[in-house]
Amino acid sequence: MRELFPEVASDVDPAARYAGDDRRAARAGRPWVLVNMITTVDGATAVEGRSGGLGGSADKRVFAAVRAVADVVLVGAGTVRAERYHAPRRRPDGSAPRLAIVTRSLDLDLDGPVFTADPANRPLVVTSEDADPARREDVAAVADVVVAGRELVDVDAALGAIAATGARVVVCEGGPSLNGHLVLADALDEVCLSVSPLAAGGRSPRVAQGETPAVLRRLRLDRVLEEDGYLFLRYVRDDGSVSGASGPSTS
Repeated sequence: MRELFPEVASDVDPAARYAGDDRRAARAGRPWVLVNMITTVDGATAVEGRSGGLGGSADKRVFAAVRAVADVVLVGAGTVRAERYHAPRRRPDGSAPRLAIVTRSLDLDLDGPVFTADPANRPLVVTSEDADPARREDVAAVADVVVAGRELVDVDAALGAIAATGARVVVCEGGPSLNGHLVLADALDEVCLSVSPLAAGGRSPRVAQGETPAVLRRLRLDRVLEEDGYLFLRYVRDDGSVSGASGPSTS
Protein backbone atom coordinates (compact mmCIF):
# COMPACT_ATOMS: atom_id res chain seq x y z
CA MET A 1 0.00 0.00 0.00
CA ARG A 2 1.24 3.49 -0.89
CA GLU A 3 0.80 6.78 0.91
CA LEU A 4 0.11 9.66 -1.46
CA PHE A 5 -0.55 12.45 1.05
CA PRO A 6 0.72 14.19 3.17
CA GLU A 7 3.94 12.28 2.43
CA VAL A 8 4.78 9.95 -0.44
CA ALA A 9 5.79 6.50 0.77
CA SER A 10 5.60 2.88 -0.34
CA ASP A 11 5.08 -0.33 1.64
CA VAL A 12 2.87 1.41 4.18
CA ASP A 13 1.27 -0.73 6.90
CA PRO A 14 -2.33 0.52 7.27
CA ALA A 15 -2.69 -1.03 10.73
CA ALA A 16 0.28 1.01 11.98
CA ARG A 17 -0.95 4.19 10.27
CA TYR A 18 -4.46 4.12 11.77
CA ALA A 19 -3.24 2.94 15.17
CA GLY A 20 -0.77 5.84 15.28
CA ASP A 21 -3.37 8.60 14.72
CA ASP A 22 -3.99 10.99 17.60
CA ARG A 23 -7.60 10.72 18.81
CA ARG A 24 -7.23 12.30 22.24
CA ALA A 25 -9.05 15.57 21.43
CA ALA A 26 -12.62 14.29 21.85
CA ARG A 27 -15.04 16.90 23.15
CA ALA A 28 -16.13 16.88 26.79
CA GLY A 29 -18.66 14.17 27.61
CA ARG A 30 -18.24 12.42 24.27
CA PRO A 31 -15.99 9.76 22.80
CA TRP A 32 -14.04 10.41 19.60
CA VAL A 33 -16.50 9.61 16.78
CA LEU A 34 -15.13 8.10 13.55
CA VAL A 35 -17.35 7.20 10.59
CA ASN A 36 -15.94 4.42 8.40
CA MET A 37 -17.62 3.82 5.02
CA ILE A 38 -16.96 2.66 1.47
CA THR A 39 -18.32 4.27 -1.68
CA THR A 40 -17.95 3.78 -5.43
CA VAL A 41 -16.50 6.60 -7.53
CA ASP A 42 -20.08 7.62 -8.41
CA GLY A 43 -21.20 7.73 -4.77
CA ALA A 44 -22.97 4.38 -4.23
CA THR A 45 -22.58 2.88 -0.76
CA ALA A 46 -24.30 -0.42 -1.53
CA VAL A 47 -25.38 -2.67 -4.38
CA GLU A 48 -28.54 -4.72 -3.81
CA GLY A 49 -28.61 -3.39 -0.27
CA ARG A 50 -25.11 -4.49 0.74
CA SER A 51 -21.68 -2.85 0.70
CA GLY A 52 -19.66 -6.07 0.64
CA GLY A 53 -19.41 -6.23 -3.15
CA LEU A 54 -17.65 -2.86 -3.30
CA GLY A 55 -14.53 -3.91 -1.41
CA GLY A 56 -11.44 -5.97 -2.15
CA SER A 57 -8.46 -7.27 -0.23
CA ALA A 58 -6.99 -3.79 0.31
CA ASP A 59 -10.31 -2.48 1.64
CA LYS A 60 -10.58 -5.42 4.04
CA ARG A 61 -7.14 -4.61 5.45
CA VAL A 62 -8.04 -0.97 5.96
CA PHE A 63 -11.44 -1.88 7.43
CA ALA A 64 -9.70 -4.13 9.94
CA ALA A 65 -7.14 -1.41 10.73
CA VAL A 66 -9.87 1.15 11.41
CA ARG A 67 -11.99 -1.22 13.49
CA ALA A 68 -8.90 -2.09 15.54
CA VAL A 69 -8.87 1.44 17.03
CA ALA A 70 -12.49 1.16 18.23
CA ASP A 71 -13.64 0.69 21.78
CA VAL A 72 -17.21 0.60 20.47
CA VAL A 73 -18.53 -0.14 16.96
CA LEU A 74 -21.73 1.86 16.44
CA VAL A 75 -24.21 0.70 13.80
CA GLY A 76 -27.87 1.06 12.91
CA ALA A 77 -30.16 -1.95 13.15
CA GLY A 78 -30.93 -1.82 9.42
CA THR A 79 -27.23 -2.23 8.64
CA VAL A 80 -26.96 -5.11 11.11
CA ARG A 81 -29.75 -6.88 9.23
CA ALA A 82 -28.60 -6.03 5.68
CA GLU A 83 -24.91 -6.80 6.22
CA ARG A 84 -25.57 -9.86 8.42
CA TYR A 85 -23.40 -8.66 11.25
CA HIS A 86 -21.54 -10.91 13.66
CA ALA A 87 -20.03 -10.05 17.00
CA PRO A 88 -16.69 -8.21 16.52
CA ARG A 89 -13.72 -10.54 16.43
CA ARG A 90 -11.34 -10.62 19.36
CA ARG A 91 -7.88 -9.15 18.88
CA PRO A 92 -4.66 -11.11 19.49
CA ASP A 93 -4.55 -9.72 23.04
CA GLY A 94 -8.05 -11.10 23.72
CA SER A 95 -9.83 -7.74 23.70
CA ALA A 96 -12.67 -6.87 21.32
CA PRO A 97 -14.62 -3.73 20.51
CA ARG A 98 -18.15 -3.68 21.83
CA LEU A 99 -21.01 -3.48 19.34
CA ALA A 100 -23.62 -0.75 19.93
CA ILE A 101 -26.80 -1.07 17.84
CA VAL A 102 -29.10 1.93 17.39
CA THR A 103 -32.77 0.99 17.00
CA ARG A 104 -36.10 2.55 17.86
CA SER A 105 -38.13 -0.51 16.83
CA LEU A 106 -35.92 -3.15 18.54
CA ASP A 107 -36.38 -5.27 15.41
CA LEU A 108 -33.40 -7.52 16.06
CA ASP A 109 -32.71 -11.25 15.74
CA LEU A 110 -31.94 -12.01 19.36
CA ASP A 111 -30.92 -15.58 18.47
CA GLY A 112 -28.46 -14.38 15.83
CA PRO A 113 -24.64 -14.34 16.05
CA VAL A 114 -24.51 -10.69 17.13
CA PHE A 115 -25.97 -11.77 20.47
CA THR A 116 -24.86 -15.40 20.76
CA ALA A 117 -21.32 -15.66 19.34
CA ASP A 118 -19.53 -13.96 22.25
CA PRO A 119 -21.68 -13.87 25.40
CA ALA A 120 -18.79 -12.34 27.36
CA ASN A 121 -18.93 -9.24 25.15
CA ARG A 122 -22.60 -8.25 25.33
CA PRO A 123 -23.70 -5.65 22.78
CA LEU A 124 -25.21 -2.34 23.74
CA VAL A 125 -28.65 -1.68 22.25
CA VAL A 126 -29.48 2.02 22.11
CA THR A 127 -33.20 2.76 21.93
CA SER A 128 -35.82 5.33 22.96
CA GLU A 129 -38.19 5.64 25.94
CA ASP A 130 -41.18 4.91 23.71
CA ALA A 131 -39.82 1.54 22.55
CA ASP A 132 -42.09 -1.41 23.37
CA PRO A 133 -41.45 -2.33 27.06
CA ALA A 134 -41.96 -6.08 26.57
CA ARG A 135 -39.57 -6.14 23.63
CA ARG A 136 -37.07 -4.10 25.65
CA GLU A 137 -37.15 -6.78 28.35
CA ASP A 138 -36.43 -9.46 25.76
CA VAL A 139 -33.47 -7.47 24.44
CA ALA A 140 -32.15 -6.88 27.97
CA ALA A 141 -31.72 -10.63 28.38
CA VAL A 142 -28.95 -10.68 25.75
CA ALA A 143 -27.69 -7.09 25.63
CA ASP A 144 -27.25 -3.99 27.77
CA VAL A 145 -30.03 -1.57 26.89
CA VAL A 146 -29.33 2.18 26.77
CA VAL A 147 -32.31 4.55 26.62
CA ALA A 148 -31.48 7.81 24.85
CA GLY A 149 -34.32 10.08 23.82
CA ARG A 150 -38.08 9.81 24.17
CA GLU A 151 -39.79 9.17 20.81
CA LEU A 152 -36.62 8.81 18.75
CA VAL A 153 -33.05 7.93 19.66
CA ASP A 154 -31.14 11.09 20.60
CA VAL A 155 -27.61 10.88 19.23
CA ASP A 156 -26.11 13.31 21.75
CA ALA A 157 -27.57 11.36 24.68
CA ALA A 158 -26.48 8.06 23.11
CA LEU A 159 -22.88 9.21 22.72
CA GLY A 160 -22.86 10.47 26.29
CA ALA A 161 -24.09 7.10 27.54
CA ILE A 162 -21.46 5.29 25.48
CA ALA A 163 -18.75 7.58 26.88
CA ALA A 164 -19.98 6.72 30.38
CA THR A 165 -19.07 3.06 29.74
CA GLY A 166 -15.42 4.14 29.39
CA ALA A 167 -15.30 4.10 25.58
CA ARG A 168 -12.87 6.63 24.14
CA VAL A 169 -13.17 5.87 20.41
CA VAL A 170 -16.44 5.01 18.64
CA VAL A 171 -16.28 3.76 15.06
CA CYS A 172 -19.61 4.17 13.26
CA GLU A 173 -20.19 1.83 10.32
CA GLY A 174 -23.50 3.30 9.20
CA GLY A 175 -25.90 3.11 7.72
CA PRO A 176 -26.33 6.41 5.90
CA SER A 177 -29.30 7.49 8.06
CA LEU A 178 -27.30 7.10 11.28
CA ASN A 179 -24.35 8.88 9.67
CA GLY A 180 -26.69 11.69 8.67
CA HIS A 181 -27.83 12.12 12.26
CA LEU A 182 -24.20 12.32 13.40
CA VAL A 183 -23.58 15.08 10.85
CA LEU A 184 -26.62 17.02 12.05
CA ALA A 185 -25.56 16.62 15.69
CA ASP A 186 -22.09 17.97 14.79
CA ALA A 187 -20.66 14.78 16.28
CA LEU A 188 -18.08 13.85 13.64
CA ASP A 189 -14.43 13.92 14.62
CA GLU A 190 -13.11 11.76 11.80
CA VAL A 191 -14.29 10.20 8.53
CA CYS A 192 -12.42 7.28 6.95
CA LEU A 193 -13.70 6.86 3.42
CA SER A 194 -12.69 4.04 1.08
CA VAL A 195 -13.27 4.92 -2.58
CA SER A 196 -13.75 1.81 -4.69
CA PRO A 197 -12.69 1.91 -8.38
CA LEU A 198 -16.22 0.93 -9.43
CA ALA A 199 -19.22 2.78 -10.85
CA ALA A 200 -22.63 1.47 -9.83
CA GLY A 201 -25.42 3.75 -11.03
CA GLY A 202 -28.77 2.93 -9.49
CA ARG A 203 -30.31 4.60 -6.45
CA SER A 204 -27.93 3.71 -3.66
CA PRO A 205 -27.92 5.96 -0.57
CA ARG A 206 -25.08 8.43 -0.02
CA VAL A 207 -22.59 8.03 2.82
CA ALA A 208 -24.78 10.27 5.02
CA GLN A 209 -28.37 11.26 4.37
CA GLY A 210 -31.70 11.97 6.01
CA GLU A 211 -35.05 13.70 5.79
CA THR A 212 -34.01 16.83 7.70
CA PRO A 213 -32.45 19.87 5.95
CA ALA A 214 -28.77 19.55 5.11
CA VAL A 215 -26.03 21.35 7.04
CA LEU A 216 -22.37 21.83 6.12
CA ARG A 217 -19.57 20.55 8.34
CA ARG A 218 -16.03 21.17 7.16
CA LEU A 219 -13.44 18.40 7.43
CA ARG A 220 -9.71 18.57 6.78
CA LEU A 221 -7.99 16.00 4.55
CA ASP A 222 -5.35 14.29 6.70
CA ARG A 223 -4.14 11.33 4.66
CA VAL A 224 -4.53 9.45 1.37
CA LEU A 225 -3.49 5.82 0.91
CA GLU A 226 -3.81 3.82 -2.32
CA GLU A 227 -3.70 0.18 -3.40
CA ASP A 228 -5.11 -1.65 -6.41
CA GLY A 229 -7.05 1.44 -7.54
CA TYR A 230 -8.72 1.98 -4.15
CA LEU A 231 -8.23 5.28 -2.36
CA PHE A 232 -8.37 5.41 1.43
CA LEU A 233 -9.08 8.92 2.64
CA ARG A 234 -8.84 10.10 6.24
CA TYR A 235 -10.57 13.37 7.13
CA VAL A 236 -10.58 14.98 10.57
CA ARG A 237 -12.73 17.64 12.16
CA ASP A 238 -11.92 21.22 11.18
CA ASP A 239 -12.96 23.44 14.06
CA GLY A 240 -13.06 26.49 11.83
CA SER A 241 -15.89 24.85 9.90
CA VAL A 242 -18.93 26.22 8.12
CA SER A 243 -22.26 25.10 9.47
CA GLY A 244 -25.97 25.53 9.38
CA ALA A 245 -28.46 24.73 12.11
CA SER A 246 -27.42 22.06 14.59
CA GLY A 247 -28.88 20.38 17.61
CA PRO A 248 -29.83 16.98 18.99
CA SER A 249 -30.28 14.31 16.37
CA THR A 250 -32.44 11.24 16.32
CA SER A 251 -32.47 7.84 14.67
